[in-house]
Amino acid sequence: MCGIIGYTGSESVKEVLLDALELLEYRGYDSAGIAVMEQEKIAVYKRAGRVKELREKCAGKAEDALCGIGHTRWATHGGVNDVNAHPHQVGRVTLVHNGIIENYRELMADYDLQEKLKSETDSEVAAALLDRFYEGNPEEAIKKTVGKLKGTFALVIMFADRPGVIYSTRNVSPIVATLCEEGAMLASDLTALCRFTNRYFVVPEYHILEMRKDSVKLTDFDGEVKEPEYLTADWELSSAGKNGYPFYMEKEIMEQPQAVENTIGNRVVSGMPDFSGDGVPDSLFTECERINIIACGTAMHAGLVAQALVKSILHMHIDVDMASEFMYSDPVIDDKTLVIAVSQSGETIDTLEAVKYARRRGARCLSIINVKGSSIARESDYVLYTNAGPEIAVASTKAYTTQLTLFYLIVAKMAQLRGIYDTERTQSFVRELKRTPEVMKKVLERRRDVHVLANNILAAKDLFMIGRGLDHSILLEGSLKLKEVSYIHSEAYASGELKHGPIALITQDTPVVAAVTQEKLRSKELSNIKEVKSRGAEIVLFIKESLAEDIDSQYQTFLLPDMQDEFMVMPASVALQLLAYYVSSDKGFDVDKPRNLAKVVTVE
Repeated sequence: MCGIIGYTGSESVKEVLLDALELLEYRGYDSAGIAVMEQEKIAVYKRAGRVKELREKCAGKAEDALCGIGHTRWATHGGVNDVNAHPHQVGRVTLVHNGIIENYRELMADYDLQEKLKSETDSEVAAALLDRFYEGNPEEAIKKTVGKLKGTFALVIMFADRPGVIYSTRNVSPIVATLCEEGAMLASDLTALCRFTNRYFVVPEYHILEMRKDSVKLTDFDGEVKEPEYLTADWELSSAGKNGYPFYMEKEIMEQPQAVENTIGNRVVSGMPDFSGDGVPDSLFTECERINIIACGTAMHAGLVAQALVKSILHMHIDVDMASEFMYSDPVIDDKTLVIAVSQSGETIDTLEAVKYARRRGARCLSIINVKGSSIARESDYVLYTNAGPEIAVASTKAYTTQLTLFYLIVAKMAQLRGIYDTERTQSFVRELKRTPEVMKKVLERRRDVHVLANNILAAKDLFMIGRGLDHSILLEGSLKLKEVSYIHSEAYASGELKHGPIALITQDTPVVAAVTQEKLRSKELSNIKEVKSRGAEIVLFIKESLAEDIDSQYQTFLLPDMQDEFMVMPASVALQLLAYYVSSDKGFDVDKPRNLAKVVTVE
């Protein structure tokens, strides 16, 4: 969740920290703070609210400081106020933390820490414990403290008697770091480092990182020095900017054609799906007898589309599990199970723990990830990267469609390998997938038409979305988008289920968004739409153009450009993303930072 930054070098640390925190704010925006080394003391500046408000508080201060740490908070323990904001300072220790320390109450009692604490946070307990154990050796204090902690944590620490030096350690919660010409840096993710470099390394779990302006040292808890394993990101800082758009969400929606094209990339050879460049063997797809997809939120909705494709094309047993419930549901997992984990960040803790569990049960794990070197990627047997580029808006858009892209390629590959599709049929399937960027562009060119439709639901307090088959899968994601950014209570139902209860909630004040993209279900879906229309509901309809003949003129309609039915998820998803975006922006909300949400969920 929370965003973390640390820097020691030759530039003004205040500006480095504040600029980085603005880039990391999607990880949490309840409060923000920095701590900088000033004239042999550590000064802390923090406040509830956004980074821009912290910047105002820091105006004219700490201009010459060259070493410091910063934090932007998504609140877990303790309310949103100045005191609970990070950094926390206890005695000689100043600290920022991402994660949850589960046994903080026990530690408070065991070490009589209460009198040292000012906040309600679990994080300050870690600072107090570090100060308790510190006797001049930072590494020993860190190891003793970590040995007492239960939970997840990324800790970044400054000691008052160690000027110019920053320490870090972690368990589960991510930290990446780099050494470049301007100095040494660490952060909770790469976005904050890309102003300076696209080379970075992941700090391994239960290691201690020591950063000075001209060096980084990585040691394990046995004291053995380890060589950092550097990775290279394939995107630059410019791709993490808004590029003239008012919100990142709009920019990222507009980037989807290119993101899908990048994701297909060199994974098509002679018209056939090919994962050899990813190091994924064909045996992964031929030796499995069942598939389990594990994911959360938007990524899980991508998994539901994959489930429909696998059932209809491959006729295999497939389950889609919420990662947060996976380990507790006693899933049927063995060495014949292919587990596919899906996460934009690769740091979603529920998905990470589910992957570890599946591998312990003997399953082979393939992850679909957007961030190289992330925790889930490192924990998996194989990885397919989406190549979507940085996604900053909290509400995911291009990550979703690129995840879908990889699922389509996987299904095509499995159909070919298993003899379900011959070469000609496989190539035809891939050709249609490669049309996706072009079709998405057609939707985006008509985005003002979606904006007009958004006016029909702007005042709604409750809203329903209905569809059948793949349309239902599309609408589950569309409904989530609307909830995330507009705060309208929205529920997606398989339209055949309306008569089994939900239709009781339909009134004249309850608009219904419907999707009709599947020819075999057209007549049934239109009949279901008429049923809710007869109860007074206003209908907003997204329908495949070739299926729109004789559509009721009273419906507010958007015609989706034609693709083969199984691919209509792609243009329909873009249209529904636009709908949510325009409702939110027209309501005057901060589209990129919806209330109570954060981009990366690293706490259970």
